[in-house]
Amino acid sequence: MKKGIGQHAIGDSFEGFLLIREVSKGLTTNGKPFLTILFGDATGEMEAKLWDATKEDEETFVPEQIVGLTGEVNQFRGKPQLKVLTIRPAQPMDGVQLTQFIKKAPVEKEVLNEKLTEAIFEMENANLQRIVRAFVKKYGDALLSYPAAAKNHHEYASGLAHHIVSMLSIAKELSTLYPSINKDLLYAGIILHDLGKLKELSGIVTTSYTLEGKLLGHIPMMVEEIGKLAEELKIEGEEVVILQHLVLSHHGKAEWGSPKPPLIKEAELLHLIDLIDAKMNMLDRALNKIKPGEFTERLFAMDNRSFYKPLFEKN
Repeated sequence: MKKGIGQHAIGDSFEGFLLIREVSKGLTTNGKPFLTILFGDATGEMEAKLWDATKEDEETFVPEQIVGLTGEVNQFRGKPQLKVLTIRPAQPMDGVQLTQFIKKAPVEKEVLNEKLTEAIFEMENANLQRIVRAFVKKYGDALLSYPAAAKNHHEYASGLAHHIVSMLSIAKELSTLYPSINKDLLYAGIILHDLGKLKELSGIVTTSYTLEGKLLGHIPMMVEEIGKLAEELKIEGEEVVILQHLVLSHHGKAEWGSPKPPLIKEAELLHLIDLIDAKMNMLDRALNKIKPGEFTERLFAMDNRSFYKPLFEKN
């Protein structure tokens, strides 16, 4: 089986097809134009420079374009960088499809949907269950298809549902350890906490932020949506306000994007579960790229730390 870009190391040659995820223009010190292109496929991504870029290059090599290329993997500032030798847009006769280049969750959509349905079925609070069911019905396939972020954690197709289902599994374990937890409230908060990302993010292929996402953010948008939906369902009272608080506070601090810190036990727990799942996801994927005895690259979202992969394996 042919290696993907994420499986290529420094010194390797590359020949195949890649998807352009991001493009930015630049000028050399001599004033010559170049393009910085982030290429990717289902195994990972790698940056490249296209020197002496023409106007035609700028118009041809754009995000979501599949290209056939040959190149070499060099090192630049401690990270692999693709040196492009030849590049051309993919043609219909090449037989390549966009879906081949999209990173996907390690769990199938159908399984994620089953787990989500099971969790909703476990809920006993009728009002919270009605609100959650209404949102799951409203967002349908988008909920099961969207990534959870543009970068850092669960940034792949079905990443949002994968994140939610993983968090629900953690919540279920913790609710047996701490029986005083309001499991219905915690489940509802977990399922709804990131649904605003369906408006904040542009889609699955080359995920970026929408205008609403940049100017408002997923937290305020979702808090407003919960209020509107509760009105439509004629649900009033403390449950709605507390559910809004869980969504509003799930980032934990103002500097992390939450207007309020968690002020309810389940809100604090939601924040901690969110952190655990996001960080484990980032670490697993970074450590999977290296061999035992090596350090990962610096991970910006993990306080710029490099993590070591021990030589001994788990039993």
